[in-house]
Amino acid sequence: MRKTVFFILLLASISLDSVRAQNKDSIMIRKIFDEALSNGECYQNLAYLCSNVGGRLSGSPQAEKAVNWGKSVMEGLNLNKVTLQPVMVPHWERGDKEQAFIINSQTKVRYETQICALGGSIATPPEGIEAEVIEVHSFEELDKLGTAKIKGKIVFYNRPMDPTEIFTFKAYGKAVDQRWAGAMKAGRYGALATITRSMGLKIDKFPHAGSMSYVDSIPKIPAVAISTEGAETLSTLLRVDKSARVYLKTNCKTYEDAPSFNVIGEIKGQDNPNQYIVVGGHLDSWDLGTGAHDDGAGCVQSMEVLRIFRAIGYQPKHSIRVVLFMNEENGLRGGKEYAKQAKENKEAHIAALESDAGGYSPRGFSFTAPEWFMAAVQSYKPLLLPYGLYDFEGKGGGADISPLIEQGVPVMELIPDSQRYFDIHHTADDTFDKVNKRELELGAASLAALIYLIDNTIFH
Repeated sequence: MRKTVFFILLLASISLDSVRAQNKDSIMIRKIFDEALSNGECYQNLAYLCSNVGGRLSGSPQAEKAVNWGKSVMEGLNLNKVTLQPVMVPHWERGDKEQAFIINSQTKVRYETQICALGGSIATPPEGIEAEVIEVHSFEELDKLGTAKIKGKIVFYNRPMDPTEIFTFKAYGKAVDQRWAGAMKAGRYGALATITRSMGLKIDKFPHAGSMSYVDSIPKIPAVAISTEGAETLSTLLRVDKSARVYLKTNCKTYEDAPSFNVIGEIKGQDNPNQYIVVGGHLDSWDLGTGAHDDGAGCVQSMEVLRIFRAIGYQPKHSIRVVLFMNEENGLRGGKEYAKQAKENKEAHIAALESDAGGYSPRGFSFTAPEWFMAAVQSYKPLLLPYGLYDFEGKGGGADISPLIEQGVPVMELIPDSQRYFDIHHTADDTFDKVNKRELELGAASLAALIYLIDNTIFH
């Protein structure tokens, strides 16, 4: 009887301790959100970045200016350490604005259309390229046509993103291979250039930039993206005019790799100072817009995490690092260099979290993590659900922190509502006016809340 009473009292004590811990965590998370929504600084920081730095492609003067800006902001947060981590990055420039015309072969009428060179592409000859166009919707279709029907023509990849995918990043993933590998595939068959439908669901005049790739064993040909509206116009014309032509002129150039930096700020942990939790975004952006959502939002949200912790007087158990990574867009050099240095310095990272999916309303997080880590995460759900964070099932993690996976580090990414992201992704329309202050602040608070919970429950 005494043993039974003892175990009942023990279980009651454990249950009471659990309730107390949950209450403590709930109070702290409420403080985090209150601070972010009442006194947040990420929106004004993003305004400065977009207005005074603008688009900041790796190797550009604007990228250098962004590094200095990030360092300055973090030095103002009363952190224990702010450092610049050197990294060599690709240096590609767009040059003068591109030109493109769709030409009716019968009437000779020329329709101007909006294009942009894809990142890493070679330029057209100075006089441009004019040729007949052949439309394809898959690499399998391209292979069936072969050299006989492709040589001397411009290949037009017109596979739209799948509108039935609710999570639009899945639609992007199913379509983006034509942008990345299209020039290599078409160059093998003697094409003169490639035109790829922009990776977006909205029909508009904004072409979407993004990276493409070459291999030395295949002739290199110019590669451009055409706006979704332009793609619809060209496809419609090709149905009635099989000999329709397109004129392209681009002026891009690739230079030698350039020196740059990851920007790193740190709050030292009081219990485990040599174990690190990373939160970050990428500082570079494409040059067409000002990189507000991609990924200025992620950078300012990550820095806001440390500001929030300082403001509410939270001293983390583990060291918390913010990393503003350089060169996610066209090389991932910053993420690779950070992981390389972490391994060489034998730094123990217990988790890494990235925000690189836009500054829209947060919905949850994606993970690449072991079962024991995910079990801890599942216990956070009741604490985070009141703040609209319900999705913890996705597989993923940010690109910049993905090189840490091979070192056994659990990686995570903030998942905002995705419905509007690909309307502006990599376009001239990715500007500060497209960012909602409250949504941006909610994202910053969500990052801080998850890091707080990991800091208090994950021990190595």
